[in-house]
Amino acid sequence: MGAFKHLETKVVRAGEPSPRIEGAVITPIFQSAMFEYAGETSYHDLKYIRLNNTPTHIALHAKLAAMENGEAALAAASGMAAISTTLLTVLAPGDHLLAQDCLYGGTDDLLTTELAALGIETTFIDADTPASWPALVRPNTRAIYVESLTNPLLQIADLEAVVQFAKDHRLVSLIDNTFATPVNFQPIDHGFDLVLHSATKYLNGHADIVAGVVIGSRHWIERITHRLNHLGGSLDPHAAFLLDRGLKTLVVRMRYQNASAQRIAERLHEHPAVARVNYAGLASHARHERARRLFGGFSGMLSFEVNGGADAADRFIAHTTLPIIAPSLGGAETLLTRPALTSHAGMDPERRRKAGISDGLIRMSVGLESPDEIVDDLMQALEAAAVSTTG
Repeated sequence: MGAFKHLETKVVRAGEPSPRIEGAVITPIFQSAMFEYAGETSYHDLKYIRLNNTPTHIALHAKLAAMENGEAALAAASGMAAISTTLLTVLAPGDHLLAQDCLYGGTDDLLTTELAALGIETTFIDADTPASWPALVRPNTRAIYVESLTNPLLQIADLEAVVQFAKDHRLVSLIDNTFATPVNFQPIDHGFDLVLHSATKYLNGHADIVAGVVIGSRHWIERITHRLNHLGGSLDPHAAFLLDRGLKTLVVRMRYQNASAQRIAERLHEHPAVARVNYAGLASHARHERARRLFGGFSGMLSFEVNGGADAADRFIAHTTLPIIAPSLGGAETLLTRPALTSHAGMDPERRRKAGISDGLIRMSVGLESPDEIVDDLMQALEAAAVSTTG
């Protein structure tokens, strides 16, 4: 089967077995813990479910690599399994990491607690000011880590400068592309070494599995796979099957959610009860022009603050009827959460506030419902919250 040119085709057809297994149009679930020995000479080549090499995994990995234009890919049991295993492969005790100063809370906790306990030190950088980075490099600096769109403030680092800086200083460049997805941004094409996703989110798109993904060169993916084989964060074949299925609709879902989020962000931005909206598709976004240059779309994620802080945020959320109040993101259902209570609850409160994540910040994952109905519900909730405040 030849290489496919377009993402729309890759997510449907890349990686599919050829010839088809017993003629099955859909790659089957190989729910077998072990397979017959076939003369393998390496432990990592044995066919075994923990080694992530069932036929279901192999097909999924090929599709994942194709969609991000990488040489190879690996699926893991969660986004954090992919992130932690990758970092523990790239870094060793005594090494130093440069990391963006506003990351997903779980990643921040990993860097400041678990990796720190192993003797891996992290310096957090302002990823929008490249001139400040050289002074932070040490002889033991090994990598630089950023997000394409940050969680939860939707910031956009100087991604081109990150890539060049990594090359100039012989660092491994890593990027979490969960919020943008390959529909909107393809980091490997821009020079990044390793791309990470929480596949729980947009890649699967249906909020019914937990999975993680890392994509990059064969050299790095082989090393990360060997580490994952020992750590045991393997993806179950049924979850691999569901992720493969979800990927086939990624492009159509993401384009719809891009468009819906744009409309919703514009309406919120216009409302007098809303103090701030963070969405790269708005002209008011600090890096809107950068986003237009780099991205094919601006994601289905946004965050905002209403006038009145955390109490006002809680009143607003309580008056919504369509969104589900839950953490996570990227599924068919619209979700609302306050990151200070969920995704970033483990982050030091002072660091959280310094990063711009206020206690009243609301994060919204726009689903596949009618954007008109979402907007109507948000507008009535804003009005109801205002009435309850003055009543």
